[in-house]
Amino acid sequence: MSKVAVLIPCYNEEAAISKVVTDFKAQLPDAEIFVYDNNSTDKTVELATQTGAIVRHEFRQGKGNVIRTMFRQIEADCYIMVDGDDTYPAEAAATLRDMVLQQGADMAIGDRLSSTYFTENKRPFHNTGNRLVRFLINWLFKSNVRDIMTGYRAFSRNFVKNFPVLSKQFELETEMTIYALSHNFAIKEIPIDYRDRPAGGVSKLNTFRDGYKVLMTIFTLFRDNKPMLFFSLVSLILMIVALILFFPIAVEYLNTSLVPRLPTAVLCSALVICSIVSFGCGLILECQAKKHAQVLELIMNMSYKQK
Repeated sequence: MSKVAVLIPCYNEEAAISKVVTDFKAQLPDAEIFVYDNNSTDKTVELATQTGAIVRHEFRQGKGNVIRTMFRQIEADCYIMVDGDDTYPAEAAATLRDMVLQQGADMAIGDRLSSTYFTENKRPFHNTGNRLVRFLINWLFKSNVRDIMTGYRAFSRNFVKNFPVLSKQFELETEMTIYALSHNFAIKEIPIDYRDRPAGGVSKLNTFRDGYKVLMTIFTLFRDNKPMLFFSLVSLILMIVALILFFPIAVEYLNTSLVPRLPTAVLCSALVICSIVSFGCGLILECQAKKHAQVLELIMNMSYKQK
């Protein structure tokens, strides 16, 4: 029988944690429910323990730090990650589990944006931010993932044990999605109902600070996972700027055989050199990225053989 683990990272979730644990125990009676407390100052730990969860602690602040520890310490065949704020329906857990265990998904995503998120979410700018992030990632990685930043997901053991968690906070979900797309993991999605936090629950998200971190994560992972495209774009931009600056100088030189704006001409030369260097960096790093992808495939193949 496959082992299922429900992972609930928590920071001051006393308003909802009892209901979340109880709901998931009812939907997945054979699963182990893990609550990892992240320095809560309320009754989160006490209430989670009372409702039968396995409570552990992560003292480094941030959701990314909590998930990193969970992935390292917990052994299971299917991992279901959910927030402790009761915004996601436990009724979808069995479907997410079956997508991993029976349908071969490495990551099954609970898609909020195709259902009730835009009407239930009351936090300003979050709807626009979700649409922007979805557009950027689907455009950059030629994909069609409908909900990039949902906190409700199920994972295969293969994904969990081969995913290097680099994020420390709420940009984690974006990192997971990009990693899965870049390394050709099987992704499935189902629409889920989303509800706003219950009374007394307080969001830990800061719209602008965390939004900036998410955008920087996209930028960094795009550079690291698609270096040829990234540095080719940089090279193209530098070359275009150089040509725009050089055009009037060239026209003047053809008419008068003089180069009166020598500093601009030197700048154009420097931009062209930078453009060529950028393109060369893209070629080298693309080879490195492919080599890393090959190594990851070999590691995963060996882990399958060991099973």
